[in-house]
Amino acid sequence: MSRLRIGVITAGRSDFGIYLPVLRVIRAHPLLEPVLIVTGTHMNPKFGETVRDIEAAGFVADYRVPLVPETDDAAAVASAMGRGMIAFSDVYRTAGLDLLLLLGDRFEMFAAASAAIPFALPLVHLHGGEITEGAMDDQFRHAISKLSHLHFVSTETYRDRLLQMGEEPWRVTVSGAPGLDHLNGFELWSLSALEDSLQMNLKSPLVLVTFHPVTLRAEEQVDAVLQSFAVLQGCALVISGPNSDPGYSKIYEKLETFTAQHPAARLFPNLGTARYFSLMRYASVMIGNSSSGIIEAASFELPVVNIGDRQKGRVRGRNVIDVPCDQVAIEEGLRRALSLDFRSSLAGMANPYGNGRAAECIAEKIAADGSNPQLRHKRFIDGGR
Repeated sequence: MSRLRIGVITAGRSDFGIYLPVLRVIRAHPLLEPVLIVTGTHMNPKFGETVRDIEAAGFVADYRVPLVPETDDAAAVASAMGRGMIAFSDVYRTAGLDLLLLLGDRFEMFAAASAAIPFALPLVHLHGGEITEGAMDDQFRHAISKLSHLHFVSTETYRDRLLQMGEEPWRVTVSGAPGLDHLNGFELWSLSALEDSLQMNLKSPLVLVTFHPVTLRAEEQVDAVLQSFAVLQGCALVISGPNSDPGYSKIYEKLETFTAQHPAARLFPNLGTARYFSLMRYASVMIGNSSSGIIEAASFELPVVNIGDRQKGRVRGRNVIDVPCDQVAIEEGLRRALSLDFRSSLAGMANPYGNGRAAECIAEKIAADGSNPQLRHKRFIDGGR
């Protein structure tokens, strides 16, 4: 039997880190073959030119689809989506794909999914059913779910939500979050190795910062975040650069200005999966609005101060302290997160996103149903029927 050729759309550092355990299992599977379609910020030096991370992990960019907006305003993003659909269709016409694997909620993923429909190319979607009310990603995620043919969700709550959206139960599998698979047999860096790599002294209380643009008030919100850092005197701040959503350039400029004025803070366009997870291991607190604070941080019993509404609606562990994007509220959240009582209360907590065994579940389901003649013929299941 020939192997199923699975096109995998990767648009940046964040999704590739989640894909990586799945890619490794798919590559080793006798019935499956990954075909990487690399797009988004991967080829952009400003975002760390992370296509090199793909190569360093032992994979090849089989196809490259340039898809970075000329600026970060709404019109440029919409225009890039249109160009992306044309470029993805060129790939689909020649690549001989059997399935397309997409993750999450990015505009690049939506362009890739939309272009696949006229080709009757079945879509496999990871991390559907989730809600992030504070970003346009929410709309893209749900739209991709309705375009998709197989779903791998991270919790039972998200499975229920896809069933509520009319998806057939056999198409929806609770796999857990594949990003957690890194933690099984994954060798985290030592503190000294991190210090050498980052060229920082991390022996002070370590704070990991990941703040992404939100649909509204991006500049105002990052100002409140930076002002709240006044309570972190004596801490080392490792700041991961924002993703390329509309409004990222202003955020990046403000982060650059802040780090230039504060020697204990450093800004990194791309930390990479190994360094990022290793920093979670040693951090005293994580602050920002990233999904990694909601999903992966719980496995490290790491206190997280989650700011604003970007992750509103997602299931979270008791390590997450939700605060509005207000300087006083953020400062109060940081004080609570840094307290010994709060950190000790997290001992033994379970991560609601699973135990890090998602990749094998995903690969086996794709192998079993990827050739199913019913896969392309979707039915809408009305509630209560």
